[in-house]
Amino acid sequence: MSSSPMRPTTGNAPASPTDDQRLVDFIREHAAATRVVIDARKRLSGGAIQENWLLELQIEGGPWAGTRHWVLRSDALSALPASLDREQEFAVLQVVHQAGGKVPRPLWLCRDPSVHGRVFFLMEFVSGVAAGRLLSAGAGARGQARLAAQLGANLARLHQIRPPCAALDFLPMPDRAPALNTISAYRRYLDTLAEAYPALEWGLRWCELHAPSSNDQCLLHRDYRTGNYLASEQGLEAVLDWEFSGWGDPCEDLGWFTARCWRFTRPDLEAGGIGLLEDFLRGYHEVSSLRIERSQLHYWQVMATLRWAVIALQQGQRHLSGEEPSLELALTARLLPELELDILNLTGGEAP
Repeated sequence: MSSSPMRPTTGNAPASPTDDQRLVDFIREHAAATRVVIDARKRLSGGAIQENWLLELQIEGGPWAGTRHWVLRSDALSALPASLDREQEFAVLQVVHQAGGKVPRPLWLCRDPSVHGRVFFLMEFVSGVAAGRLLSAGAGARGQARLAAQLGANLARLHQIRPPCAALDFLPMPDRAPALNTISAYRRYLDTLAEAYPALEWGLRWCELHAPSSNDQCLLHRDYRTGNYLASEQGLEAVLDWEFSGWGDPCEDLGWFTARCWRFTRPDLEAGGIGLLEDFLRGYHEVSSLRIERSQLHYWQVMATLRWAVIALQQGQRHLSGEEPSLELALTARLLPELELDILNLTGGEAP
């Protein structure tokens, strides 16, 4: 597998000398350096909700002396209400990093908007391939067993983080079974729309009738899937994009990772389109004592498909309303019929 940056670069930052100086001052202070020079600043693609900039730095003096490649992560111009802010996401990264999770090492948080225009944090740059279609297309007949097992083990380490956790006290705790909370939220959203979506309503009712009684809670990534991690020839390098993290049922993350809608070019490989389900679960069970049955996964795969369908609707609304005209958002909305058919197939419903 060839190595590529965290995301392919798309251009240089239009930063003024004053902006650069404020950022340099921030880095010099926190790195305990005598001198900091920004050799290059490049926008990394991906991340419609956040912006990521690769900084190539020369640092003199202090513990970070030398050539450094760090990522500056801040809000994009548009954001989703469900996502964490950067201060919260930084706290999650710190907790997961300390727990041994594969994440870019978080460095420092800046709450002062005068430095960059928005709150941001710095983290170490990690090299690897993130593109879901490339990772999926590169999988052999039986997938990438090592990568699938590593992803399972890494997710299990994340799920070892349980409430209460003082560093994450800003994350709300579900007041009832996590599945029922999710169903209620999706119903409320569908009720705001002028059009009816009977396949989605059918899926929500099916999930309501089959909701698990377990109220097991752990820290979730909530977007743990192929496309949101970096991989190299050595395997898993880092998991990205933690802005949807929260407390919930551990099976929710497993269902999202294994759902058909996130298998890209390899629907036959249940583990994210890159591996076999048994390899992924083997890695998970090597770390976690939680035994996951296929019936549990099936339920959360239905929930994952419903969630992606609701997101597709929301993205389409953002485009059609004129709030954010975007070809990417419009194309996401076009996924809805396929997702509706998946929901009917998964729940025993009949397509019209």
